[in-house]
Amino acid sequence: MNSEPHPTAQQVRFVELNAKALRALAEGDLPGASAEAGITLHEHFVSDRARMIFDYRAKQITEDPSAAPWTVRAAVSEPDGTVVGDAGFHGPPSEAGVLEVGYTVVPEYRRQGYARAMLKALLDRAAAEPGVTTVRATIAADNTASLATVACLDFRRVGERGNAREGIAYVFEHPA
Repeated sequence: MNSEPHPTAQQVRFVELNAKALRALAEGDLPGASAEAGITLHEHFVSDRARMIFDYRAKQITEDPSAAPWTVRAAVSEPDGTVVGDAGFHGPPSEAGVLEVGYTVVPEYRRQGYARAMLKALLDRAAAEPGVTTVRATIAADNTASLATVACLDFRRVGERGNAREGIAYVFEHPA
């Protein structure tokens, strides 16, 4: 059992990462992406995994500009302005009113309450949107930190997905 004190509640704001910033990140151009976003992005944003995700999101919003308000944003700690991760939805709400969330905390800022702050902000955004009924999170079965984060925000496990290559992931939902 973890004997560390519960992290202090953190505050975050989101900064848009437009298609140009996302494309720069996908290409490994951290200075160009930072200039486009107007903030200093963290080197974690050009890791191999991040570059793959940002490439996908750049293509997504280029092909469907209406997805842009929903997709990935840089998460900035308040009040100090440090970029601590990224978060957003996988796209606009489905016809059934479902939004799927995604979030990543830069490694040196993990276990400080930022994932919870990002997820709470995404839940607040979803609640403010007419027609959104459900927020979904799909989390790898071995991602204990994210599993704890959704548990503390009262997400309910509704199923699981998986395959031999990626392993098992649990599906959680929260009413908007």
